[in-house]
Amino acid sequence: MFVAINNITCTPEYVTRFEELFATRAGAIDLMPGFHRMHVLKPNQDGDDYLIVSYWDSEEHFQAWTRSEAFITGHRRGFADLEQARKEGKPMPMHSKFRTYHVLTN
Repeated sequence: MFVAINNITCTPEYVTRFEELFATRAGAIDLMPGFHRMHVLKPNQDGDDYLIVSYWDSEEHFQAWTRSEAFITGHRRGFADLEQARKEGKPMPMHSKFRTYHVLTN
């Protein structure tokens, strides 16, 4: 089993939009080979990161997801928000940092 955790930092102004994006997500990841499940964890304290935890058969399956057209489809709206901020010369409304792990025990 392989786990990818995406730490997402949002500006306070972007939190509602970020949560809306996940509430209405495309579900593209759900059909990917090797994908098991995903948890979207909301922080208990303002200013802490959201954690997007996805479970995979292998690192190769996860990497295939990140290079897929489905990945682009699944992230299209968030990418558009970042591009709009860039065009307007505004700070990025969110930042993402992936960490990956191999599961030792269940």
